[in-house]
Formats: sequence, C-alpha cells, structure tokens
Amino acid sequence: MALPVTAVFAGLLALWLIFLQARVVRFRQAAKVLIGSGGDEMGERVIRAHGNAVETVPIFLILLGLAEGLGAPGWVLVLAGMAFLAGRVSHGMNLLGILPGLQFRAIGMGLTVTTTGLLALGVIAHAVMA
Repeated sequence: MALPVTAVFAGLLALWLIFLQARVVRFRQAAKVLIGSGGDEMGERVIRAHGNAVETVPIFLILLGLAEGLGAPGWVLVLAGMAFLAGRVSHGMNLLGILPGLQFRAIGMGLTVTTTGLLALGVIAHAVMA
C-alpha cells in the first residue's frame, strides 16, 4: 500500500533532522567535545533541538501513516503534516537561537502536541469504529 502523503512528510522531516544533526556535529567539532555539550549552553540547545525532534518525529510519522492507511482524507493528512513540520521548525529554530522569543518555542510545541494528539484520537476512533 502506497502512502504518498506520509512519504513526503517523512522525507521533509528527515531533511530537517539531518540539518539539526549537522548543527550538533558542527558544534562538537568546533568545541572539540566528543560527548554531550561540554557544559556549553549553546551546545546544549543545539543538542536538545535535535533530540527533541528525534523524540517527536517517529510517533507522528507512525500515526500519519496509519491515518493514511485507514483512509483519512488527503487534506487532513496534508494539514496535519504541514502543522507538525511548522511546529518542529519553529521549535528547533528557537532552540538554535535563530528565532528568539519563547513564543516560537511555545507555538512549535503547541503544533507538535496538537497534531500528534489529534492524529492519535483519529486513528483510535477509526480503528474502534471499523
């Protein structure tokens, strides 16, 4: 079964994860730190930006794929994917210091939690009613 919407967002989120991972590598090379942040605050922020994305992206993609496989409307899948991606980018850019101001972090986490929660509820409801 093809899951084209999930495939697009999996690819986009993978590129975002690669970007964040490159920032971690660049920091560690510059700071000559092999593990952790070496106590550097910006290093900690870079590491957490990547780590937080790694912690949230897989479950979202699993839910998106399940929703798509269960026949959710394409517009719902695209809207959820766009909101989640926007949330991850907003959150990550704030942690990296590119978008200062806690509102970007709050918006990012709000979009992340909301889209993941709504997809979870939709998948559960569809599975129970099927």
